[in-house]
Amino acid sequence: MNTAPKSRRRNLPTFAPLLPGALPRYETYHFHSAILPDDRVVSVYLPPQYAADPTTRFPVLYLHDGQNLIDPLTSYIPGRTWRVGSTADSTNQAGETQPLILVGIANTGLRRMPEYTPTRDLRLGGGEGALYGRLLVEEVKPFIDHTYRTLPGPATTGLGGSSLGGLITLYLGLRYPGVFGLLAILSPSIWWDHRSILTFVAAAKPKPNLRIWLDIGTGEGLRHVNDTQLLNRMLLRLGWQSGVDLHLLIIPNAVHDEDAWAARFDQVLRFLFPAT
Repeated sequence: MNTAPKSRRRNLPTFAPLLPGALPRYETYHFHSAILPDDRVVSVYLPPQYAADPTTRFPVLYLHDGQNLIDPLTSYIPGRTWRVGSTADSTNQAGETQPLILVGIANTGLRRMPEYTPTRDLRLGGGEGALYGRLLVEEVKPFIDHTYRTLPGPATTGLGGSSLGGLITLYLGLRYPGVFGLLAILSPSIWWDHRSILTFVAAAKPKPNLRIWLDIGTGEGLRHVNDTQLLNRMLLRLGWQSGVDLHLLIIPNAVHDEDAWAARFDQVLRFLFPAT
């Protein structure tokens, strides 16, 4: 039994392994942060090559909304996930992408919106994105790099998410380009706080060395398509090059849900982690 005083325990990040599930190469941890109050689950999906070669190190893609990525039993809508593990396996086995480690950071329900928003909206609140970024950079990533054989540099470390997860990915990528060099920004909530993220993007000078995937479905609404196209134009003006370190995909009729994001996740991986 842990007999340390509660105040001391509250000031230390901890990762406790959870019981293994039925999914192969899938490991989960109960994570208590010293930076944000709510506990959460961090999940890790390893490529088939991980056990086969104990000397090889692998790139890592960190993804928000971790409970919706792999396990159909934990997803917000039961049975509907991004299917990131099976997709990464299939593109890897086809020789299209690098084998990589996938790390999911579960959201905390009611506090998802505060943690995934970089600024405070006068009506909706929020604005704890900087603290969530510290949680990733100071606690989660060091644990993953210590526990697993990773390639820890920014050129081999990605960050991704959808909706508000796409918004916080853009913000944290620009805030920590020396940590996350590959960004997967799906269906981003650019609308948040009167599109304040665009002011933050405009200040990204000199241009950070980031490779960015950006997408939106036309079924998500014209406003969001226009916002995403505006963001793409801003990035081009700042020095990103289409097809080189920036890719915009507009998907006809695609809507704002896990099935839509799962359907294009293979393209995300091919752009950010192409086979070498």
